[in-house]
Amino acid sequence: MFIPKLYKSEDYDLMKEIISENSFALLISCKDKIRATHSMMMLNEDKAENIFLETHLSRANPQAKSLKNGDTVLCDFLGAHTYVSSSWYDHVNVSTWNYEAVQIYGNVQLMNHDELYVHLEKLTSKYEKTQKCPMLVKDMGNEFVEKEMKGAFGIKVIPTEIFIKQKLSQNRKDSDFQNIISHLEKSDDNARKIAEKMKSIKN
Repeated sequence: MFIPKLYKSEDYDLMKEIISENSFALLISCKDKIRATHSMMMLNEDKAENIFLETHLSRANPQAKSLKNGDTVLCDFLGAHTYVSSSWYDHVNVSTWNYEAVQIYGNVQLMNHDELYVHLEKLTSKYEKTQKCPMLVKDMGNEFVEKEMKGAFGIKVIPTEIFIKQKLSQNRKDSDFQNIISHLEKSDDNARKIAEKMKSIKN
């Protein structure tokens, strides 16, 4: 990911926020051919100095069939993003896009049976716990879970490089910056979130 110095972040908490709120991300690999799969990812953060990502694919997916221990993959997370119109500036310029993103390069570590079970347990709990009648792995019956697990291919991604980008009109003068915020606050949820992020970097 190309990140001009102005937009580069090393904020670990921001990285966690982007990944947590935008977990349906792209897993990209390049072996016999470039392959990409949208998949649910979780950040294991038991130890800040020893983080890794977890995800799983269908075993029928050609990408799963091609991945081996030690392979390099890219995990791409797009956070809040919105269009910024050049009509909001007090001078002629180009329109652009404000956004937050995380890209993590890492090495694949294949999950064993028990690791895959725990991964599915955690993933299901994360998204089911807010339901009125949550259906957790422990409620599904061991026979059913074991059968379904045969079709799942679990991996860990051990980071080798982490890139965090926060492009929030940092290159604009204050009057244009404030005008962008005013327009975004009148738009959709993503735009309003970017407006809040823009206000936070000026505090």
